[in-house]
Amino acid sequence: MTDDLPPEIARWFAGRGWRVRRHQSEMLDVARSGRHSLLVADTGAGKTLAGFLPTLADFCPSQGTDAPPSNTLHTIYVSPLKALAHDVQRNLVAPVEEMGLPIRIETRSGDTPSDRKRRQRERPPNVLLTTPESLSLLLSYPESLDMFAGMKRIVVDEIHAFATGKRGDLLALCLARLQALAPELQRVALSATLAEPEAFREWLAPWGEVDSVALVEGEAGAEPDVEILLPEEERVPWGGHAATWAIPQLYEEIRRNRTTLVFTNTRFLAEYTFQNLWDVNEDKLPIGVHHGSLSKEARRKVEGAMARGELRALVATASLDLGVDWGDIDCVVQMGAPKGSSRLLQRIGRANHRLDQPSRALLVPGNRFEFLEAQAAKDAVDAGKRDGEDFRPGALDVLAQHVMACACAAPFDEAALLAEIRLCLSYAWVDDTVWQRVLNFVATGGYSLKAYDRFQRIVRDRTGMWRLTHPEQAARHRLNAGIIVDSEMLTVRFRNGRQLGKVEERFAASLSPGDTFAFAGTSLEVEQVKDMELIVRASTKAAMIPSYGGLRLPLTTHLAERVREMLVDRAGWARFPDDVREWLEVQDWRSVLPGPDNLLVETFPHANRHYTVYYTFCGWNANQSLGMLITKRMEDRGLLPGGFVANDYSLAVWGLKPVTDPAPLLSADILAHEFVDWVQDSHLLRRSFREVAVIAGLVERQQPGKRKSGKQVTFSTDLIYDVLRKYEPEHVLLEAAWADARQRMTDVGRLGDLLDSAAERLEHVELDRVSPLAVPVMVMIGRESVPQGAVDDELLLEAESLAAAAMGTP
Repeated sequence: MTDDLPPEIARWFAGRGWRVRRHQSEMLDVARSGRHSLLVADTGAGKTLAGFLPTLADFCPSQGTDAPPSNTLHTIYVSPLKALAHDVQRNLVAPVEEMGLPIRIETRSGDTPSDRKRRQRERPPNVLLTTPESLSLLLSYPESLDMFAGMKRIVVDEIHAFATGKRGDLLALCLARLQALAPELQRVALSATLAEPEAFREWLAPWGEVDSVALVEGEAGAEPDVEILLPEEERVPWGGHAATWAIPQLYEEIRRNRTTLVFTNTRFLAEYTFQNLWDVNEDKLPIGVHHGSLSKEARRKVEGAMARGELRALVATASLDLGVDWGDIDCVVQMGAPKGSSRLLQRIGRANHRLDQPSRALLVPGNRFEFLEAQAAKDAVDAGKRDGEDFRPGALDVLAQHVMACACAAPFDEAALLAEIRLCLSYAWVDDTVWQRVLNFVATGGYSLKAYDRFQRIVRDRTGMWRLTHPEQAARHRLNAGIIVDSEMLTVRFRNGRQLGKVEERFAASLSPGDTFAFAGTSLEVEQVKDMELIVRASTKAAMIPSYGGLRLPLTTHLAERVREMLVDRAGWARFPDDVREWLEVQDWRSVLPGPDNLLVETFPHANRHYTVYYTFCGWNANQSLGMLITKRMEDRGLLPGGFVANDYSLAVWGLKPVTDPAPLLSADILAHEFVDWVQDSHLLRRSFREVAVIAGLVERQQPGKRKSGKQVTFSTDLIYDVLRKYEPEHVLLEAAWADARQRMTDVGRLGDLLDSAAERLEHVELDRVSPLAVPVMVMIGRESVPQGAVDDELLLEAESLAAAAMGTP
């Protein structure tokens, strides 16, 4: 297949002893035909190189065309992670130098120094590696109109990771703007894990012309080798999420391998697992920790050590899910439930990174339901089945931010900009009415706020063009633009100024001088809390671990259905450990098993309370919402609810009176009545509003020379929220906040499906005591406010007591 390759590239492949894979050659052919392309290929298949081959070919002298000038932007590469952009630069620069091609390659992200960013606008590189947020900011400069005019290609990596969310909305709008500036621009997207490639072709296609996007499928690689780690002598735990029972076995695995990559689902669990490993690290093996709250210096140090092969193990979160190319990782470990088969495949792909050799992975369940989830994920991986999130309409707060970015670059005509915005699938639904509401918001803040000068950002001039009210608006926009709105963070630093990273403001507020906490793999003592900084020194004392807010990773619908099917597949239980099989057998004998065709609800007395357990398999977010709604209905009906607790699989609600018929508590109108009232009166909508207000630019987190605290931002948004609810309930940001509350925070879609079918398939079982299947969620009662992972030992005695009652043993 090297016949079609420029000789410079063919010689380089031959020199490496590599063959050109079919999909790499096909990507070059598609580019030459003028079509856009979506490449779906396994990790280790050379996806990134395939995406860049057309760019490399354009710079080959043998092609008979003059190479683009050194200061002309030719290709943009967009990555969801800053670490990935730097990794690709490392792996792209070497081939370019070895081929002797005149290509200048640079990165641009939030970590890039401001003087380099300025120079890039004046003298752009040929290839720019960036993130969606940095690309959007670059488009807000007047220079962008000329800078992008001659651009030939944009390569979007790991498209599955962000296309369905708000970062995908921002990127879709950026693509539309780039296509308008460079009409011949070719779009390329890369991914290892896509459940529905057709949906991503539609997202990638300009003007909805899906046939303009060629689907290129990579050569199949070796099947991954996935095992579930089980306790050597003890049983699979009843409760807990951190899987600390596995630390000794995990350490032995690290000792056997050259390099092991350990994934956790939260930043807290990354620090917690690292500390547990360090406690048993008798051999003083070099083990690192990596997550998004560490400083860029700390992240780069760890990434560099991994690239050089200096670490024996690295504990990480989703910060390293994607594409970081370390080929000598022997084994990937997933601590706790994987939550989805595509996510698991992505993480498994970090091992080995060679297409012809299997990647090896260990799944470490924290409890019995997590064992079932791990088994379901393993089965899905073995069967090649993938899952993913559905696309939804583009968010209005992101659209407002994009409109402001366009205004910062140059005055715009509203009809022309609307036509450009409709170019992308995410915003093809925007009609003239919605468009006028968004424009009105960006211009004045909306009807209720237009009297305030601070909200006047753009104005229509005499020619009908929209322009900034003042040049300083551009600087304010660039200082505050972005999509990711984390909880307010405080910088952790030593007195000499060296920064370690950031912890959440609410965690820092609980600390006083002399307190110790573990962070970045170090025990730290608080010296001072000053402004937005936590000043610390090294300590040898025992330390607590920071907890972080944010949502838990959702259990995918696909994986939930697989677990349901496993529960009723009695013949398949033979492959389970004895204690898990016995757990299910006793449940089957004493109660009923929840399967795909029923919604099991159990009621029973325990410790002078009456409990109802709903086996929803809807995920933690949906179960949290359902718990709120059910307790409200119980209260209205005089059932004296006491509280509830939820996990991904079930919801346990207790009260002083028994629930004799759960059906009325689950009627579908609960979403139309109690849900609306609850969201209106809860913190949920206020929190959503705070986020959309920041993204849309209504409230600024930063001003020149200073940054607002989280309390200041919350105070500002709460005031505005109350004004809008009273005087302008149809405000575009209230609509955006509702959309967030429904889709992202409460999983209302899954909840609605559950309630719609509850009347037909609800199966109520009354018991005289706790059932085996209820034990994992019952164990959490009284512990739900304690950070995950910190409670495994405390749970043990209570779990054993509950289990003894459930299993009928003395």
